[in-house]
Amino acid sequence: MPYLRFKGFDEEFVRQQAPLFVEEFSRAAAVPREIVKVELLSITQITPTPRSLEIYMFPRTQEKHDAIAATLHAILSRHGCGDVHIFFVLLAPSLYYKEGMPLQDISWLPASS
Repeated sequence: MPYLRFKGFDEEFVRQQAPLFVEEFSRAAAVPREIVKVELLSITQITPTPRSLEIYMFPRTQEKHDAIAATLHAILSRHGCGDVHIFFVLLAPSLYYKEGMPLQDISWLPASS
């Protein structure tokens, strides 16, 4: 956790760039690289939809979310993907469960996030 979920991308591109996305996201979000997950969503478009990057994570300050989005947008833009929609799906720590138990201690989550 957190998850970077790509939709509408070529699998090879996501696989090749995953280390860069993980490194830059972890730096911008101030979380350990080891906890960042990258996924490629397989979807069936019913109506036209844009490529997107969904970021599932615990809330941070608006400035931190802005910095994360700008960092990932810059990487995507360098690869000709500047039109990607980036959005956050914010998770509540009190509603996140691991092995059926609520998370009690999130040591890497800043108290003032």
